[in-house]
Amino acid sequence: MSMNIDSLSPQELAALIARANKRKKVLAKRKPAAQAKAAVAKALKATGWTFDELFGKPNAATPAPAGKKTRKARGPSKNKGVKVAPKYCNPANEKETWSGRGRAPLWMSSAIAAGHKQDEFLIRK
Repeated sequence: MSMNIDSLSPQELAALIARANKRKKVLAKRKPAAQAKAAVAKALKATGWTFDELFGKPNAATPAPAGKKTRKARGPSKNKGVKVAPKYCNPANEKETWSGRGRAPLWMSSAIAAGHKQDEFLIRK
């Protein structure tokens, strides 16, 4: 981080120095990184774990589970925004219809939860 200290007023410069000294004291209280790493390694060894088993290897992409294929990201749907004729109708209110796309409406979800079958709401032509 670079900072242009030439443009700071004496008050701003004094505040910056005070913040820097405070940060310096916090860092001085820390144990060296090598000592912290050794303590963590010792604790992990005592429990039978390795760092890589718990947290993965640093900067390594997580591999896909064996036997499963990963899906490629798709672009926008070609049919997005295209109107579709309704496929299901609420018998209690004929104006409530659903095309069968996307999330089911509440009237359909609650009826299915009550024991009805989705086929009961099909619009017969």
